[in-house]
Amino acid sequence: MAEHTEGTRFEALREGADGKAPVVLLCEHASNRFPPAFGTLGLDAPTRESHIAWDPGALDLARLLSRRWSLPLVAGSVSRLIYDCNRPPESPAAIPEVSEIYEIPGNRGLSPEERARRVAAVYRPFVEAVSAAIEAAQPAALVTVHSFTPVYFGKPRAVEIGILHDSDARLAEALLARDWGGRAVGENAPYGPDDGVTHSLVTHAQSRGLANVMIEVRNDLLASPEGTEEIAALLARNLAAALSSLGIQLEEAA
Repeated sequence: MAEHTEGTRFEALREGADGKAPVVLLCEHASNRFPPAFGTLGLDAPTRESHIAWDPGALDLARLLSRRWSLPLVAGSVSRLIYDCNRPPESPAAIPEVSEIYEIPGNRGLSPEERARRVAAVYRPFVEAVSAAIEAAQPAALVTVHSFTPVYFGKPRAVEIGILHDSDARLAEALLARDWGGRAVGENAPYGPDDGVTHSLVTHAQSRGLANVMIEVRNDLLASPEGTEEIAALLARNLAAALSSLGIQLEEAA
């Protein structure tokens, strides 16, 4: 099926505060939306709803953090299988032909022009939205919120919360030093820089000298509103303390 995306833009979702704020939140894999312009990429409905298409629970978690402190939030508005906004255009993983054990027929054999149209339709609007949010907020830190599947390539994952960083580990180290109440917390787990997952941190935060961290939560912990609220409260407590240790203060919304 031919894609009808010439000149089309899928704007990122922007929520939360419009003015100055100490932190900007990102949620690149917030959506499993497949707009008609792209079709289904040859995937059935269960696959389009699975973890390969998005990060289940991540947007709900990011929204709880955003509302707690009135922080700006920028989130992806289409499935990461159409374009992964946490990957640069030159990365094959930006428009994957295979994700875990799943073939993505609609991404196979795209021409350079077709890839460029995906970049223009999805990635560029996301980058522009992040830049606009940072310009408006003038933050001291950037935090990206993700979730991951409990079982990957058939192997269970013991880690529950991942604290990820690239070369700037200030905020990650401050978070790792907190009390996580017995939760299994890993540094650069279940992914790390070598897996290409720190693109947003490097591009949007490190390039501007902002403290930064990527938070990954196992998605079975976000499967209910109660579970999401429990994780949000734990993250909020530890994130506020970690930021404070770097001289960055969060104030709860009225």
